[in-house]
Amino acid sequence: MPTYMVLSRLTEKGLKTLKENPSRIKKVNEELSSVGEIVAQYALFGRFDFVTILKVPDVQTMAKISTEIGARGSVRLQTYPAFEVDEIMED
Repeated sequence: MPTYMVLSRLTEKGLKTLKENPSRIKKVNEELSSVGEIVAQYALFGRFDFVTILKVPDVQTMAKISTEIGARGSVRLQTYPAFEVDEIMED
């Protein structure tokens, strides 16, 4: 399955939701796990609030996830395909 790195930045609405209901992160992760595999997830300092490494079946699934989550207005996402170094060094 393709791997994606998703950088997330909470909006004001998202910050309020997180403060009032911190377990919301777990609910979103359950949604993500229903369509793929969360490889890792970290909270960050700086420009982004979270990074999530996901494996999903295809780019269409990733686009659907990004659109559905982004449409809620709680978070802005930047999504990048990720490749293991050995994959790009193969002949």
